[in-house]
Amino acid sequence: MRVLAALSGGVDSAVAAARMVDAGHDVVGVHLALAGMPTRSGSRGCCSREDARDAARVADVLGIPFYVWDVSQRFRAEVVDDFVAEYAAGRTPNPCLRCNETIKFAAVLDRALALGFGAVATGHYARLETSPEGTVTLLRAADGEKDQSYVLSVLPQHRLRHAAFPLGASVKSEVREEASHRGLAVAAKPDSHDICFVPDGDTSGFLARHLGPAPGPVVDGASGEVVGSHDGAYAFTVGQRKGLRIGRPAPDGRPRYVLDVSPLERTVTVGPRAALAVDGAHLGTPVWCGVDPGRAFAALGQYRAHGDAVPVDVRPGSDGAGWVAVFAAPQHGVAPGQTLALYDDDRVLGSARITATWRHEPASVRA
Repeated sequence: MRVLAALSGGVDSAVAAARMVDAGHDVVGVHLALAGMPTRSGSRGCCSREDARDAARVADVLGIPFYVWDVSQRFRAEVVDDFVAEYAAGRTPNPCLRCNETIKFAAVLDRALALGFGAVATGHYARLETSPEGTVTLLRAADGEKDQSYVLSVLPQHRLRHAAFPLGASVKSEVREEASHRGLAVAAKPDSHDICFVPDGDTSGFLARHLGPAPGPVVDGASGEVVGSHDGAYAFTVGQRKGLRIGRPAPDGRPRYVLDVSPLERTVTVGPRAALAVDGAHLGTPVWCGVDPGRAFAALGQYRAHGDAVPVDVRPGSDGAGWVAVFAAPQHGVAPGQTLALYDDDRVLGSARITATWRHEPASVRA
């Protein structure tokens, strides 16, 4: 099979490509120019000029053709602009998940299929199983600490059929050891941690440059008292504790957390951690990795990339609009804009964006 190997310039994608070569596939390497190819300058993001050069060296060692595809315009429109718009609306997006959905397994995969490739291989830590009938199941990786099934939960069946994750059964230490054995210079290269288009890690500064100043009050949720100020509500997320710029401590001396962000009113509401607890969430249109269940079901829900999965009941909304998720126990720090990935044990069922949350289940969503 002809396979397009996405080479980020890191160790994971390098070993994934090498394994596809070993498996006898006709492999072509491609590096995606996503965010203007900045110089790394000490950042731990990805997609820099140094990463492109590292990817080219990997392809040379593996003896495969190598290309750089400039998808920066679509990346800006689909990922960067979405990121800015979500924060401007007071929501909390996940740009890596969005990139997998719209770039790596949409724009790139569609182009690969048009060029005659059968699959796109990446260095994601996740597993795929194919049934005798041809149904592909997305599963958590063997290495729980590196598992990336959450950011892949946006892939529907027709995308999963053309995806390959060669590292799914491996742990990271094995991958680095294998890279060293193969003579790949990226064997000891640090993992990327930052948002690739915010390589210095200063998300607030990035948003301020794009959205401009929008000062407003920080308000105590219980008393309504103004306890501080901010330069832009978009710089805050629900559950945030640090950087609140509160001028006075809470009466009980305990930390305050962001409870709500209202960009239109330019208001950030804060309060105790207990006030963060929510019992459920309204969901946008789900993406099902397999078959649409069409009915209520119990699952495990994960709303952060590296968070725990918790029991949740999922069902269509009583008004016929969207779906709702009811947590078995109150959850803290659930925010609109986050994605709720749904699991049956290790099997990924699908995902949906959280559009709103509630503390006590309203009658409008009861079964």
